[in-house]
Amino acid sequence: MNYVHNYSEILESKREEITAWMAEKRSQVPIPIYGSVDVRDAGWKVAVVDANHFPAGFNNVSKEDEPRLSSLLKTHIMKLYSKCQWVHLYPESHTRNAGYVENVATIQRLLIHSGFRCTIGSPELSSHGSLAGITGPVELSNVELVILDGKEQLLVDGEKPCLILLNNDLTEGIVPGLSSHNVSPPPSMGWHRRRKSQHYACLQKYVDEMAELLEIDPWHLMANWFVSEDKCLDKQVCRIKLAKEVDDFIATIKAKYDLLGIEREPVVFVKNDRGTYGLGIMAVKEGKELLELSNRKMKKLMYSKGGADVENFLIQEGVPTLLAEEGGGPVEPVVYLVDGEAASWFYRINDKKGDMDNLNSPSARFFDYSEVGHLYGKHARGWHALVAELSMLAMGSEAISYAQDGFQ
Repeated sequence: MNYVHNYSEILESKREEITAWMAEKRSQVPIPIYGSVDVRDAGWKVAVVDANHFPAGFNNVSKEDEPRLSSLLKTHIMKLYSKCQWVHLYPESHTRNAGYVENVATIQRLLIHSGFRCTIGSPELSSHGSLAGITGPVELSNVELVILDGKEQLLVDGEKPCLILLNNDLTEGIVPGLSSHNVSPPPSMGWHRRRKSQHYACLQKYVDEMAELLEIDPWHLMANWFVSEDKCLDKQVCRIKLAKEVDDFIATIKAKYDLLGIEREPVVFVKNDRGTYGLGIMAVKEGKELLELSNRKMKKLMYSKGGADVENFLIQEGVPTLLAEEGGGPVEPVVYLVDGEAASWFYRINDKKGDMDNLNSPSARFFDYSEVGHLYGKHARGWHALVAELSMLAMGSEAISYAQDGFQ
């Protein structure tokens, strides 16, 4: 069996070439201010299986990584907005999610350490005054939507910030007033428009180029996938078509497994093609499982954040995780990136799940690199960082495609 880890010496020997290649590619696309990716390391394959452009979870990163995160944030912001002094953080409206609130507080702390004034709030949250985080309350500023010079604008405590940093994935659409401000990430990358499949379409070209540079099969660096369009799972005819597509896809994965001597049964994930916070995901081993869906499972699969309808499904090769606790609980790395660079890691551990399962559930536990990096971080700065940084290039390419299509 060919393990991608066996090529680690080649990866290290080509560091200078990879650095030069990354610099060239980053100069060609708008690199995201930040992002996070879930990485699966099966040994024979290391792949990004989910990519977030509006990442939560900064509260789970290591305190030791905060200086680097702050430095990269300052570098990115000053490159694009050289006179910026005030960053306003526009969050989700998760008033009861203490973990998410702590994430917002962490981003604020990173920005303050970068030398910026940083406020937090949205019109929806203005009446709250503060939100309860894990370590204490987070103060909110008063944010108003007003009309000035015939344009909608957002005023924070009566003034206009230099930059609005979105930590809201815009599933339900563009926030009124943003068009009059400097905004990052671009609102066109919100889940009202963005599709996971577009990310993987953009990612494929970068994976192919990197694999050629490393002289390895690109299959080792990316999960296979396809999109099943216009499916309504409450209609039997749609389920039959989807089941046939899934069976054909599983057959191609099994053929590759046989060729490489991988002795396990393929699994694919059926995902809502939009961002879902882990909702709308189902693992299947054969298409007939879709024909036998209970109403409860069908509704769960079709549920997306914000209640949006699900029309397209991303069908993605399941990549098991080789990483595990002593007791067998599966472990997956989550990489946090700023200005396109892998800057911090934490590890999601879920002993209620198997090595192929979606680990993003309430039973998940989180440990930062300083706590468990010695156990699971051997390839953190190698293969895991590489595929994560390729994912940020893909996000930049996505942003260009959405802007060219005229989407906001």
